[in-house]
Amino acid sequence: MDRHTPEQRSRNMAAIKSKATKDEVLLGKAMWYAGLRYRKNTKTVFGKPDFTFKKYKLAVFVDSEFFHGKNWETEKYRIKTNQEFWHKKIEKNIERDKEVNEYLISQGWTVLRFWSKEIRKNLDEVVNKIQAEIIQKSNIQQ
Repeated sequence: MDRHTPEQRSRNMAAIKSKATKDEVLLGKAMWYAGLRYRKNTKTVFGKPDFTFKKYKLAVFVDSEFFHGKNWETEKYRIKTNQEFWHKKIEKNIERDKEVNEYLISQGWTVLRFWSKEIRKNLDEVVNKIQAEIIQKSNIQQ
């Protein structure tokens, strides 16, 4: 049973942003502070990654646990209302994420995906992974 009325739940879901989420802003600021220069939501790169480093063909995505189906096989049973809609939507998101990854990799890109909670809990570690990937790619280019 949902704790909110349908109207409250609708308002809550409508307020969820697809760009510039708190976790994206947090990661963006940390990368900028670390000297990493990126582009946000680049439309010319398939899948519109949250952050792109075109020079290094590196795409970084920030995925929310709910909408991108973290631990989906166990978590999908926690959805109690409007199950058919949410299962279909989240499974479609998971499939789209796979397609984006496969396409970008086939075009020579490296794809890094981080869960929102991973960014909140291990921000320095996430930035270090991105930096390490850029360093590795810059060494290959030389």
